[in-house]
Amino acid sequence: MLPIRLSKIKKRTSAEGPGLRYAIWVQGCPIHCKGCFNPHTWDFGGGYLSDVETVYEDIRRTADSTPDLSGVTFLGGEPFEQAEALSALAEKVQTDGLGVVTFSGYEYDRILKSANNVAWRKLLRHTDLLIDGPYIERLHDLSRPWVGSKNQRYRFFTDVYREYETKFEEVPNKLEICLHPDGTVSANGMAGPLDLRMLESLMEFDEKAGENR
Repeated sequence: MLPIRLSKIKKRTSAEGPGLRYAIWVQGCPIHCKGCFNPHTWDFGGGYLSDVETVYEDIRRTADSTPDLSGVTFLGGEPFEQAEALSALAEKVQTDGLGVVTFSGYEYDRILKSANNVAWRKLLRHTDLLIDGPYIERLHDLSRPWVGSKNQRYRFFTDVYREYETKFEEVPNKLEICLHPDGTVSANGMAGPLDLRMLESLMEFDEKAGENR
């Protein structure tokens, strides 16, 4: 079984690509973009270990119980640092009729020229939509869906999501905030300044609640 190091999984989200998605945040990233929304995913020793088969079976169960699930999203962390495992997983879910969106802090040309050419190209082959490029703080821009800075690009490798190529202005960015049963707060999606202030207020409330428990 191919191992995969994960940061977290969200089984149903509408903030990480087209439609309703099963989102997988991998653990480990060497890029360290200034202003990154997920710096806790940088450490290659963090997160937890799983394997491709275990994650795939969970995707199948989720898809069986969620007819409108449209695909799987890989983000992180840096998906291309775990390209062998993710390409195997992507191949399986595409066979089941689900689309694959892969986010990468690497630029497309860098991926094509990488010394990890075989594994990285295989992940590209099993990606329907690649969103590439590092987050650059001085180019911060939330006018397009799913990206945070002007330099980031959408690359449609198949027709699965190509309809979005001409209607980005119709797709709003979303921020999903979850209050968990244990009182903790988590968030995913693209956050603007107002969203971040609201999230910070929730986190402060969570800390105070914890002190009073």
